Amino acid sequence: MLKKFKWTIAAGIAAILPALSSCNKDNDYDYSLAQPNATVTVKPLDGNKSFYLQLDDKTTLQPDNMATSPFGDKEVRAFINFTDLNQEGNGYTKKVKVNWMKEILTKNMVKDLGSENDSKYGNNTIELIDSWVTIVEDGYITLQFVAPASLTGKAHEVNLIYAGTEKDPYIVEFRHNAHGDYGYDMASGFVAFRLDGKDSELKLPDTQGKTVDLTFKYMSFSGPKSIKFKYCTRKTTETGKPETGDISQVISLK
Repeated sequence: MLKKFKWTIAAGIAAILPALSSCNKDNDYDYSLAQPNATVTVKPLDGNKSFYLQLDDKTTLQPDNMATSPFGDKEVRAFINFTDLNQEGNGYTKKVKVNWMKEILTKNMVKDLGSENDSKYGNNTIELIDSWVTIVEDGYITLQFVAPASLTGKAHEVNLIYAGTEKDPYIVEFRHNAHGDYGYDMASGFVAFRLDGKDSELKLPDTQGKTVDLTFKYMSFSGPKSIKFKYCTRKTTETGKPETGDISQVISLK
């Protein structure tokens, strides 16, 4: 089980959101635009500049008001605030109006270096947040976590080691390197890791349509922890709960 922090998601995500223009009159401001209402995979289409959004395994979104991805030809995970136009898309589940999108740091897994893991990747503590952001879906594990930080803007580094064995190939290990940036404040971090290795030689074995246990290891505030997610190759498998940390600062990550 993930440790539950009795906070709300608002402040943690608000610190990374784009500034939203509002009217002069407070009554005219649409507060539903202030928070993301989903996480998606932004998928560019081969051979042209257009893109679509993968909401889950069964739902694809066609942006009606954006012709090109703000992230170029990169496939990334992102926070999004969108409005359902209640129309079928051209080859997609539905058309939507994208009110805004914010990229989540998206990385591939890294190699297990054994005894060199600590020096290469660090082993500083974090705590996972049990929220709807923390999820395994569409070939990614997307995480929200908190960690101590001085909030000077110095970037912390995060990586996901592929630690699978012949007996159990579905093991990953989260590593956090604060690079000496310690403090008494708590800050929130958001990151997504690609599990199916589209752009990397490191990938989890294809589950062939089956759902398996994915063991996720990390160094928590109270010591080493291991939790399990449900994983199926390129399928939505587990949603979090809408309860997370009310952290007003966000760690700079790389």
